[in-house]
Amino acid sequence: MEITPIELFSIDTIYEGEKIPAIRDITLRIGRGEFLCIMGPNGAGKTTLLETINGLLGHTKGKVDILGKEIRKFGSSIRKEIGYIPQEFGVDPLTPFLAEDVILMGRFGKIGLLKSVSDKDRQKAKEAMDSLGIDGLSTRPIGTLSGGQLQKVMIARALAKEPKILLLDEPFSNLDFNATADISRQISRLHNERELTTLAVIHDINSIPQRCDRIILMNRGRIVKDDLPKNVLDPESLKLAYESKK
Repeated sequence: MEITPIELFSIDTIYEGEKIPAIRDITLRIGRGEFLCIMGPNGAGKTTLLETINGLLGHTKGKVDILGKEIRKFGSSIRKEIGYIPQEFGVDPLTPFLAEDVILMGRFGKIGLLKSVSDKDRQKAKEAMDSLGIDGLSTRPIGTLSGGQLQKVMIARALAKEPKILLLDEPFSNLDFNATADISRQISRLHNERELTTLAVIHDINSIPQRCDRIILMNRGRIVKDDLPKNVLDPESLKLAYESKK
């Protein structure tokens, strides 16, 4: 029996100190190999949903199963199988890290922080760089990279982990048109080549990767539509997500 990579059952997640859930009554199933995009206005709960799936935020109601295991019980081991690229990278561009150093950080998520970097780890980092065509950036300080180059480094860091699931939070923010188109193509290609299950928060309709199988629209912490792209990207559906006050 094939394991479903991502399953959420009637999930609520509330930030500490808040009373109103950031996401409410979320039920969602993402099958193996699917590429799903999440859209909605600011504050809709898109990032909260990714963090709940990744076990970075504890849900207050319902159940989250990732790769057939409950995230509450097996969060640490599950995250070894997830490549996560947040909006804020967590790596200060002013620090003296080289691109290769940042990519190798992805291996720590797989092997643990206290393990020494092995030849295998360096090989996996190199393979990730090669897959994105950025091997020439390996000795460049990250502070000298363009926005598109830095985004590729962060994708390579996630891929070095050899994930089964890829979570991307607005991967095209602050990129120009050409960089967005390039990285969108790369993400689609890598999704197919590595047989990933991918979930991406997308801000701009025009930057939705061509590989996208489904789009969910969110508003005020709820999923208001979940369907094929052609059935979601119509004026009435978008109005439901971006203008609904309920």
